[in-house]
Amino acid sequence: MKIGITGASGFIGSRVGELAFERGMQVVAYSRRVANRRSNRAEIRPFSLERQPDLSGLDAVINLAGESILGLWTKEKKRRILESRILGTRRLVEAMAALEKKPRVLVNASAIGFYGDTGETLVDEAAPAGHGFLAEVARAWEAEAEAAEALGVRVVCVRIGFVLGRGGALNLIGPLFRLGLGGRLGGGTQWMSGVHVEDVAGLMVWALENEAVRGPLNAVLPEPFRNEEFTRAVARAVRRPAFLPAPAFALRLALGEMSHLLLDSMRVSPRRAQEGYVFRFASLSSALQDALR
Repeated sequence: MKIGITGASGFIGSRVGELAFERGMQVVAYSRRVANRRSNRAEIRPFSLERQPDLSGLDAVINLAGESILGLWTKEKKRRILESRILGTRRLVEAMAALEKKPRVLVNASAIGFYGDTGETLVDEAAPAGHGFLAEVARAWEAEAEAAEALGVRVVCVRIGFVLGRGGALNLIGPLFRLGLGGRLGGGTQWMSGVHVEDVAGLMVWALENEAVRGPLNAVLPEPFRNEEFTRAVARAVRRPAFLPAPAFALRLALGEMSHLLLDSMRVSPRRAQEGYVFRFASLSSALQDALR
């Protein structure tokens, strides 16, 4: 199988590419700066929001491209977050439409932010969209990807939770906890739904290879956890105390609208993944032990 990956140099994309190589797939990595990229393992093709990419010869596409959601959500930042996802995905679907032989499947990234703040309610892929900026972004992103269905392309939208692994957000969190500066966020009772980066990659490749998989797919651990549980688990993993909570009002004051990432409750089930995918890291403790070792 020959697959194309947008966002191939990112935290998730790089692991997806590695796993694809391990499974014997040919990989085409799409980059905005082809001239500055070199790879002994992948063909590199250009990608931009302004024109259709070259998807010729591909059996499948994994779309991970998009502006990072980290950083203060100014009006301009929010525009880039939304526009990068909408236009990037639209260009992919347009490119598919122009091909006589189209890729068979599009695995498109999304986020559990689709569900908004779920409170104490456990939600799965059948739940409706929630409210808020992240829900708006996820709905619009998925709608652009789903347009490929009309072309006869199978579409899977992988709604990704809080990603754990050696890199990503834990690069920021880990050092704080090792210094004894970690603590719960707000009241600590809000639910979190995390997933190891190895299982995000695994789920995406599983979705490529299994033709029965289509539509939304939650990429989260089998069991969600409260923020205070996450705090204790990280502290145990690094063998340090965690006694410096961050009050909700301080987070809202410092981070503005982005504080929803930390304070909203996201209690999400991977119901569809559990119908056939075997998690490599099925618990919070196992995921953190690997991520923080």
